Amino acid sequence: MSLGILTLSPVVNSNFFELILINFGLHIVLNDQEKLTLRLRLLEKKLKKKEQLLANGELCKNIYFVCSGCLRTYYRDKEGEEHNVFFSPENWWATDMLSFSHHTPATYNIEALEDTHLLYLSFTTLEQLYIEIPKLERFFRILMQNGFSLFQSRVTSSISQSAQQRYKRFQQQYPTLEQRISQKHIASYLGITPVFLSMIRNITLQQKKL
Repeated sequence: MSLGILTLSPVVNSNFFELILINFGLHIVLNDQEKLTLRLRLLEKKLKKKEQLLANGELCKNIYFVCSGCLRTYYRDKEGEEHNVFFSPENWWATDMLSFSHHTPATYNIEALEDTHLLYLSFTTLEQLYIEIPKLERFFRILMQNGFSLFQSRVTSSISQSAQQRYKRFQQQYPTLEQRISQKHIASYLGITPVFLSMIRNITLQQKKL
């Protein structure tokens, strides 16, 4: 693709671009030209707290990197009850992977729990970038492998671990979130009631004092 076409794309915020470069740097090293190509293809989006990013049944066309704020990915059952599946704070990625990869209606909903600033790539853009910057395919392959491993561990823990063990796992996985998001969202993620979560927190605090 010629530079003339590339310059038609918006250039994202420098600070946020540095954040996503650090994230890419966990698995790949981009040269200056590759960084320029990527920067000119990225798009930005801002969400207000409680604003919906994706609704069940829609086609998830993008994969999102969280520069600041936090998203929740959740499922709404037939009774209308919401079940939080994942949280995506800063430096995490978010998408409905099945919908994004296979162009099928989304299973999940994604909503901002805080004012959130995102960088994102569409499926079409990402496929083109795989051609222009082949090493990006390695990065997203690792990202998806890690995401699958995380999901598998979550399913296993929900079956085999106690609520208190799941709570400790949440604290380890999301060390910055407990003071930022509501107790009801944490309880939903753990599969328990907010009252039971309060009991577990009290027990955990007492154990730490011993």
